[in-house]
Amino acid sequence: MKNKLPITLITLATVFILSGCASKSINIPATYVSPNEYASFSCSTLEDEMREISQRVATTTGQVDKKASVDSWQMGVGLVLFWPALLFLEGGDGVLQSEYALLKGKYEAVSSQYNRKGCATMTEKVSG
Repeated sequence: MKNKLPITLITLATVFILSGCASKSINIPATYVSPNEYASFSCSTLEDEMREISQRVATTTGQVDKKASVDSWQMGVGLVLFWPALLFLEGGDGVLQSEYALLKGKYEAVSSQYNRKGCATMTEKVSG
């Protein structure tokens, strides 16, 4: 029984620490934003909004993925060299990941409203 206790503690500590790492952008779900927030927007305004949000998402994606990579790197070094130091790592998803999830949600809401208004078919008729 005594031999199993250290292994159990190390396993639990590893699971606890790994769950504290920041998530990669692909693993962060969108926060729900109601498309009705954009109901009063015109098609061109919706296009501008999608373009702006898309640029912000691209920038934030890089930051989120960089944070996740740094956390993974620190985790690897900590596990190999000195695992108790891992207890002092910040870890977890923070403000940046929350902002990313909200931006994804806003983009989905604007896109949904764009499709509801039939803006895509209007744009196809003008260009076609």
